Amino acid sequence: MRIRQLLLILLIGACALQAKADWRISSTEEGTTTFGRHVRVMAKETGSNERAQLHLAIFDTRKTSLRVIDQPNESRSDLASVMSKEHCLAGVNGGYFDPEYKPVGLLISGGRTIAPYRRAKLLSGVLSVANGRVRLQRVSEFSMKGKISEAVQCGPFLVDHSRPVMGLDDSASAHRTFVAIGSENAIALGYCSSLSLAQLSHVLTSGKITNDLRVDRALNLDGGSSSAFWFRDGDEPFSIPERKTVRDFVGIVSK
Repeated sequence: MRIRQLLLILLIGACALQAKADWRISSTEEGTTTFGRHVRVMAKETGSNERAQLHLAIFDTRKTSLRVIDQPNESRSDLASVMSKEHCLAGVNGGYFDPEYKPVGLLISGGRTIAPYRRAKLLSGVLSVANGRVRLQRVSEFSMKGKISEAVQCGPFLVDHSRPVMGLDDSASAHRTFVAIGSENAIALGYCSSLSLAQLSHVLTSGKITNDLRVDRALNLDGGSSSAFWFRDGDEPFSIPERKTVRDFVGIVSK
């Protein structure tokens, strides 16, 4: 009897957690340019007042590529200035850095290794360009073999095989940036309003973000006051500025 009661309690708890994480996309708004799309997404959690707003810059990796732009010197610029100067199509802030602005985890820019690979539970994924191909991999899959031109190690992983990653923190909410890949050569740089890591994971797996984008994998980048998003849209780019200076950026450029 006790075993049955315990199983029932566990089942009820699991169902409650599943219900709590039941997010759905309530609306999307798209702006299209020659190379990509800026998609504004509204999502809400069933049975609560929780709401989320996301901005995604979606591109085709057959027409575009990715750059990691480093700022080693103290006279560091903001995301909007760097994206415009480097002729990027879109961009977000990059990986973690310490109080002295030294990168935390692997960082490769323009084929030059700036910071080495690091073993740490939080740094669970690597976004890279190897032999001209954009990859989003777990650290266990990543290899330094091949011609790696760009790479940033960060984490945690948010989505894997179109499913939310279990065990993510659900207590601390913050503005967040992330990178996601989907089918049909799609890559997305994203920004979201204040959510926990677990909530963002469930939002990204709540269904197709757009008609042709279902997230297969997603990796969290540095968030909080570092979070920033920029999308080139004619003469007036869309920009959400960071609230503090950051070390590096991830940008999308045309091939």
